[in-house]
Amino acid sequence: MTTEQVLVGVGLTVVLAVGSQVLAACMRLPALIVLLPVGFTAGALVDELNPQRILGPAFSPLVSLAVAVILYDAGLGLDLSRLAGHVRRVVVRLIWMGVLITGAAGALAAKPLLGMDWRAALMLGTILVVSGPTVVGPLLGFVRPTAKLQEILVWEGSLIDPVGGILGAVVFHFVVSDTHRHFGSGVALFSGSVGVGLLGGAAGVAVLWLLLRLLDLGEVLGTTAQLAVVIGVSAGCDAFRDDTGLIAAVVMGLAVANSRGFDDVSVRRPFFETLVSLILGLLFISISASVTPASMQHVALPALALAGVLVLAVRPLAAWVSSLGTDLTRGERAFVGWMAPRGIVAAATASTFSAELDAKGIGGAAKILPATFIVIVATVTLYGLTAGPVARRLQVVRSSRSRPLLVGGEPWVADLARALASAGLDVLVWAGTEEERDALHRAGIALAPGELLAAATGEGAELSGITDVFLLTAQDDFNALAAAILGGGEAAVHRVGAGRDTIGVVAPFLGGGVLFRPGLSRGVLAHRHDAGARVVAHPVTGRPPAVPPGWDVLFVVRPDGTLLPATPSTPPAPSPGDVAILFGP
Repeated sequence: MTTEQVLVGVGLTVVLAVGSQVLAACMRLPALIVLLPVGFTAGALVDELNPQRILGPAFSPLVSLAVAVILYDAGLGLDLSRLAGHVRRVVVRLIWMGVLITGAAGALAAKPLLGMDWRAALMLGTILVVSGPTVVGPLLGFVRPTAKLQEILVWEGSLIDPVGGILGAVVFHFVVSDTHRHFGSGVALFSGSVGVGLLGGAAGVAVLWLLLRLLDLGEVLGTTAQLAVVIGVSAGCDAFRDDTGLIAAVVMGLAVANSRGFDDVSVRRPFFETLVSLILGLLFISISASVTPASMQHVALPALALAGVLVLAVRPLAAWVSSLGTDLTRGERAFVGWMAPRGIVAAATASTFSAELDAKGIGGAAKILPATFIVIVATVTLYGLTAGPVARRLQVVRSSRSRPLLVGGEPWVADLARALASAGLDVLVWAGTEEERDALHRAGIALAPGELLAAATGEGAELSGITDVFLLTAQDDFNALAAAILGGGEAAVHRVGAGRDTIGVVAPFLGGGVLFRPGLSRGVLAHRHDAGARVVAHPVTGRPPAVPPGWDVLFVVRPDGTLLPATPSTPPAPSPGDVAILFGP
């Protein structure tokens, strides 16, 4: 290709990737539903979009490194403390039992449906065991299932990608070998690949600790250093043994997110989230553009039948076996069985191995990529359009009622938590000192697990269902700075106001998100509460006055469970049927 053609191809790929995601956001659809058909259509119309022509042999290793960055970001969002009890049991079973069931059943169904050689069918069945956080996460964001289901499916999606990638490489070497390997040698090869990935991940963690802790590179340079380490370690592992860099990337992400050695390291998740969003768009446009209409002619209907087998029989069986003896309800088991979309690792693995198998003359190998593409489109579209109605039918959707997180442990905060709970809200409280936590626990108030940042932002807030964060501690500067840090996340953030006579360093000067009427600062609330004032939940009737004289409205709880805080600029007006949270004598 000429330089001009390469420029056109690269520029068009970026424009289509971002444009498809913007269109999907406007239509409130998962981005993959738009990316895949756009990439396929553009690839059929414009030759310059084919990644094999633009990048040649560099395309496959670049895809592998891009997926490693995606999995590192997924690891940053995983909290090991949540992987416990029955959730851990189900996830572990889905990873090994589910993979074996899906791979074997997929291969058995693919051989007669697609008319493949058994080696190509085995390769396709192995490719289709993966799911992925970048596919499951957006779908769960639309559905909002219960916290337990969200944890199970996010963990499965994050861990099954590297396992599936390694397994795909092992099966590839098995089917192309001149001498058939015994089962024991296959297990040894798989174990060795996992070992390489773990060792590479451990080495990467050591380098990250050196860069981020000892050298203290700062937020911007530290973030770029993380990216360099992830790509460098993943490339080294893949060069030594295929796809082991995926395990190394997940290990590094988990370590940075969960190790005490990185507690005070600032990880710029927004940077990685933006980068991952761009990478996803580029990969799906590029890979779908490499699927030609000619390759789909005799594959479409059999591949749709294969997708039907995977969706209607194989996944429900895997979910049922994996949840035996656990505390999952019948509805939760059914929803796990109705959530297994295929994603980027399946596409990348198929793109990497199908051409090599076809070149070796294995019958049906040319059908692997188009069949995988059709299964991805079918599963993403089906689950994307039906997951919400199915979750509601199974009654596993998280309540739409507000779930506030109160940060602080003073007596008036505990009083406020009880009043909100009596109004029908599920309230969490986070306190920094052991004495405050003990007092709240003795009072029967639910405490938020883990660290404040983990509980209140990103996937922590999503997993816990937190909708609002109210910073109410006795430290005005802490409230102001925490509000600035937490703002822009999944949950709305407000802080109690600092008094005019406060000697805080930043609290008097930071605006935005201040609670309650002017003059009702944190110090005033604490002083009046010590003098006998109380926080109560007051049902509002149609008889005036709606609010008793001498009382301040702190919050209003609507009949549907929506929580409205009082602020200096927007004091809520209680209406009949609401519950007003009042503070007064």
